Amino acid sequence: MSNGRAPAGSQSNSDGSRSAAAKFVEAYQADPIDRIRLIKRGISADVLEQMAKDMSISKARLAETLGVARATIDRRAPNRKVLSPDEGSRVLGMASLIGQVHTMICESGNPQGFNAAEWVARWIDRPLPALGGLKPAELMDTFDGQALVSSTVARMQSGAYC
Repeated sequence: MSNGRAPAGSQSNSDGSRSAAAKFVEAYQADPIDRIRLIKRGISADVLEQMAKDMSISKARLAETLGVARATIDRRAPNRKVLSPDEGSRVLGMASLIGQVHTMICESGNPQGFNAAEWVARWIDRPLPALGGLKPAELMDTFDGQALVSSTVARMQSGAYC
């Protein structure tokens, strides 16, 4: 998944693997065709488990937010089986949202000590006037809902958030 841009604030771990932040930024910056190919190839259920850890929330809470049955995760993750395209799309949408927030912070100043995944986990559970009083988490189980939440984050960065 690459569009030729280096992920903002990307880092490698001491073992050479990419940091969680770099993976989220990659999801955000991915070309739509690459995202579609990834979804069609299949996103492993264990990605949701790792994302929940990165967000410091339970996998049950993340699965509920994304409209993915916990039993599906419990059954497929141990064997790295893939989610359905619809489920995978929602997981990738959350990863992209986290990457969007991380990128926004990197572009706005110093991301030192900022954990975008944990921030998103807290933020999506707060009612927002810009969403008619809904919590972003209530919208993350649909494509249109995820697009609306992403648009809200973009408005926050531009100062047009209300």
